[in-house]
Amino acid sequence: MTKVEIVDVPLTDRKLVERFIRVPWHIHRELYPNDHWVPPLLMDRRDYLNPRKNPFFDHAEVGLWIARVGGRDVGRIAAIEDRDWRGFHGDKTGYFGMFECPDDPAVAAALLERARTWLRRRGLEQMIGPMDFSTNYVCGVLLDAFDKDPGINMPYNPPWYDSLLQSQGLTKAKDLIQWGIDLGNPIPPRVVRIAKKMRQRENIRVRAMRFDDWDAEVDRALEVYNDAWEKNWGFVPVGEKEFRHIAKDLKLVLHPSLPLIAEVDGKPVAFALIIMNVNPALKKLDGKLLPFGVMRLIWDLKIANTVDSGRLILMGIREGYRRRGLDSILFLEMAERSRALGWWGGEIGWTLEDNDLVNRAISNFGSSPVAHYRIYRDALVEAGGSGS
Repeated sequence: MTKVEIVDVPLTDRKLVERFIRVPWHIHRELYPNDHWVPPLLMDRRDYLNPRKNPFFDHAEVGLWIARVGGRDVGRIAAIEDRDWRGFHGDKTGYFGMFECPDDPAVAAALLERARTWLRRRGLEQMIGPMDFSTNYVCGVLLDAFDKDPGINMPYNPPWYDSLLQSQGLTKAKDLIQWGIDLGNPIPPRVVRIAKKMRQRENIRVRAMRFDDWDAEVDRALEVYNDAWEKNWGFVPVGEKEFRHIAKDLKLVLHPSLPLIAEVDGKPVAFALIIMNVNPALKKLDGKLLPFGVMRLIWDLKIANTVDSGRLILMGIREGYRRRGLDSILFLEMAERSRALGWWGGEIGWTLEDNDLVNRAISNFGSSPVAHYRIYRDALVEAGGSGS
């Protein structure tokens, strides 16, 4: 049996955090070499794991661990206690995330047990994940589509992760669907007809979010987001500080014409964010922006204009304004603006597998599933028992 050493990674130890960040290179460069994994920017990952720079830490505690075998870093895991989850859902659920592991049950068992123990000591009774660090960020294990690049800000992992996690007693909590859209195909006439009727019937205005008034625009989007998403499985409300931080990062990959707000009688009631697919450019950097990565990225995105697709990462419609054709209006607007940029299409989602209303609407737009992801659950206490 594999002898596994688990190393605690204090967030204050820069050298250990750096080793934690670099574990995916071992998985995707050595154990499962392929052309589809997109290396994250090291600078971005350092900031993400820095409590002084990431507002998520204002309401959460995070533990990090590295698995070592034969003197090498081979795996990693994070455990997260999110007080906002407990405040909103009222249960004792924690997360695991940032999971990377070889196809070795001994390594997986050691990592997961360390996360379980950390969560139990905080009085938590259920673990779900992977989430980096909640459903408001990257989450899930890729179940299929291993032969294609992931959408921007979507996970990519070797094929063995699902069976490995199930072998350790984790079970399915929820599956997620990623959708593809080809703008070379005509927009379904029904969508065009509904959008036209809705515009004639109500005082609707769809406009791009104003970059010169960004904070105020983000606050408008936040109000819609928390209202639109609050009944979704796994949702955790986002505070103003954290949402602004997320929006600041997303702004770097937004085309000015594509973050949209829909207003009815001047009131923001819906929004949509499409981010540019910069993954081809990021691949070339191999995680490094310095010394020449910044110039290469600027060349690819601004001068050579290599972006030809995007991902609809967020969309929300306020309660009371759904089933009234606003989704058709937004979709039509996004399609027309994307075509004007010369984009071939892109991806939509993710969406929850059982969100029938949203999935039916996306399918009606001419989209079809291109990838599936899974979030798992694990009981930390036996039925009727308590954590130790």
